[in-house]
Amino acid sequence: MKVMPRSVRGRVTLAATLVAAFALGIAAAILAMTIPQVLEAQIEARVIQAVQWQAADARRGDLPAELNTPPGIDLLQVVADGQVLSSSPQATGPVRFSTLATPQAERVYTVYGTPALPGVTGDYYIAAMATTSPQGPVTVYAAEDVAGTRQAIRLFYLTLAIAVPTLLIMVAVAAWTAVGQALRPVKRIRTQLAAITAGDLGRRVHQPGTGDEIAALAAATNDTLARLERSTETQRNFVSDASHELRSPITALRTQLDLAVTYPEETDWPEVGARSLEAADRLAGIIDELLLMARLDAGAVPDQGPVDVADLARRQAARRPAVTAGLAPEAYVEGSPIQLDRLLTNLLDNAERHARSRVEVQVAVEGDEVVLTVTDDGDGIAPEDRERVFERFTRLKEGRDRDQGGSGLGLALSRQIAELHGGTLTITEHTPGAQFRARLPRVSRPVRRR
Repeated sequence: MKVMPRSVRGRVTLAATLVAAFALGIAAAILAMTIPQVLEAQIEARVIQAVQWQAADARRGDLPAELNTPPGIDLLQVVADGQVLSSSPQATGPVRFSTLATPQAERVYTVYGTPALPGVTGDYYIAAMATTSPQGPVTVYAAEDVAGTRQAIRLFYLTLAIAVPTLLIMVAVAAWTAVGQALRPVKRIRTQLAAITAGDLGRRVHQPGTGDEIAALAAATNDTLARLERSTETQRNFVSDASHELRSPITALRTQLDLAVTYPEETDWPEVGARSLEAADRLAGIIDELLLMARLDAGAVPDQGPVDVADLARRQAARRPAVTAGLAPEAYVEGSPIQLDRLLTNLLDNAERHARSRVEVQVAVEGDEVVLTVTDDGDGIAPEDRERVFERFTRLKEGRDRDQGGSGLGLALSRQIAELHGGTLTITEHTPGAQFRARLPRVSRPVRRR
């Protein structure tokens, strides 16, 4: 079972250390194989070259009694018939320091061994080569002590054994420290976010000015908190306003029934019944709008398809004597016929409540949009109130004076439906009265299957 660190810091540190271990291991293996070979090859090259150079001197007859050794060479001798003709200062004496055989002339033979000289110990790299000279056949011997090179190789191995783990520890510490520094703002954000409660959504997390991913995370967190704060505030206002709007018809209904029950002989029961039904209808309307708005807020998606907005407007106008219609053909949009009909119903109901004598509904096609316009000839809406009327439970004073039964949800619900269908709902300049204009994306007319 593999056990991985749970923290990001631990996982990144482990990953960085493993990568470094892999890279350093390959590099150390390559160095461990090549460096000793290079050093030994250098010794071999020096000794063989010394033998060849001295053999060349012997062929020319240049054989002084004391030979000068090239750099790095410790021992040098020229032997003929077992007798030492010439030697370096370290190899003086009547005895040759090596008995390495040379079966073929002009060919270098090599071996590792200890020279046969008094006081000489250790391992040497020895080369021998037979050649001819004016004095006859001779054999040239050269040797170099390899103890220093092998000591250097052992020191190199020790250095690798110490350096690789040390570098891995340094990489792990550096990665741990760097990731810790990078994640410190995240810890601060987490701490600040944990301290924010539902009653204190106005607080925000610290946003560093580094411009990196942490700063982007802090900005996204603050944006989310801002949206959550607005949503919570909207929900609180919605619950408060809904409670207030529902309380009014319930209070009126209760008051009427209390009076009727208290004074039954003096009560006009048909009138009480009619008023009670009116209050119940208002309650039902408010509840229906609240339920639809709640479903829209929850993101409920009803069955959708091509809807002919002109046909919806034609049917609405047919049921409303005060409404005239100007309709374009094939004004199709993709959406919910129930919701789009509710949008049109709310706009026409609002227009009829405020109109003096007439209401006009128009459906036009402008490019890739279907434009729905509802116009009345009432008092109109002041420019400063043209956005406020789309807020939930907002009712202007003129509206309250004209219609005591409105809930203030119709226009807000209409704009929400328009936006859910990818469109807009605004109030445009018009005199007299008010003009509401909805723009919705147009789609092609559906093909009927036979």
